[in-house]
Amino acid sequence: MRRRVFMASLTALMLPGMALAHGPTRQKVTLTTEVAADPAEVWEAIGNFQDMSWHPAVHSTEGEGGNEIDATRVLTLGEDGGPTIDEILYKYSDAKMSYSYRITEVAVETLPVTNYSSHLTVKPRDGGGSIVEWRGAFYRGYPNNDPPPELNDEAAIAAVSGVYQAGLDALTERFGAPGS
Repeated sequence: MRRRVFMASLTALMLPGMALAHGPTRQKVTLTTEVAADPAEVWEAIGNFQDMSWHPAVHSTEGEGGNEIDATRVLTLGEDGGPTIDEILYKYSDAKMSYSYRITEVAVETLPVTNYSSHLTVKPRDGGGSIVEWRGAFYRGYPNNDPPPELNDEAAIAAVSGVYQAGLDALTERFGAPGS
């Protein structure tokens, strides 16, 4: 009986420490924009996995496989010779105007995330125009406890949000806001 009480006490003492010892949690970001163009027009601009020229941060896109599952692309950011992001397509629906992809390789100095996946979709907007939604899920760039500030959850969320916002702002600029 004494041993049982001792083990229960020891377990109770260890539980708070175990809770503090957990690693990172999966973060999620969802941003949307509304544009004046109809969904088919917007999808024409962003629906080709092999062409991300609509995003202002992307200097060039090179890839293989078109819009087929397991197609790949390499995004070069900023300028010729800039940092790159390697991605693979794992879901594509022209009919639903959506696709999903994963990052297979990126330096955390370029984008402070790991295990990143994303979904881009265009939907009709009530009253005309379109809604573009960009969602992502990822872990911070530093997988252990006590990450440096540039690789923590906040840095990862801010970086992904910044990428999404820049792309969505470019689409709003290109197609106009509804009612403008």
